[in-house]
Amino acid sequence: MLEATYCKRGARILYRDEPHMVVEYTHMKPGKGAAFVRLKLRNMVSQSMFEQTFRPEEKFDEPKLEYNTMQYLYKDDDKYVFMNTESFEQLEMEEALLEDVKDYLKEQAEYVMLHWNGKLLGITPPMHMELKVEDTPPGVKGDTAQGSGTKPATLETGLVVQVPLFVNIDDIIKVDTRDGKYIERVLK
Repeated sequence: MLEATYCKRGARILYRDEPHMVVEYTHMKPGKGAAFVRLKLRNMVSQSMFEQTFRPEEKFDEPKLEYNTMQYLYKDDDKYVFMNTESFEQLEMEEALLEDVKDYLKEQAEYVMLHWNGKLLGITPPMHMELKVEDTPPGVKGDTAQGSGTKPATLETGLVVQVPLFVNIDDIIKVDTRDGKYIERVLK
């Protein structure tokens, strides 16, 4: 059990029989009356957000969330096929469930799946991914005054990122999946 006073940002609680994540936490002590806690919650099933006020001593259960690692295998028509790396069981997912990670789907890469009561709540790609540059305009020396210019590059997954001028087609670059930014070029 978790008291409302300890529901800091990022905490996961069971509220109204569904898992919620605390987005913002505010502990208020007005001049008159009792103290209270205001939480901004995101429903992990429907993704809706709302604010709710609680007494500080109010308690919540923690949801029984399950994590497992799955490897992306291939796309079959409008379905994406993943394999559980422990049981080798295959799972087909629709494109709508993969909106947040679609630009980072690479065959043979492993992704962390979050489940609650058998329902998929989210997919997390690796923090950094190495992706091949499929298309980018050539960088011309003298394009910038300081030598720190960038250009757009289309990667093998369809993601477009800004890269330094020295990056060429067929180079492999490392991308941060949290913000979609270039990190470095990977030497072969």
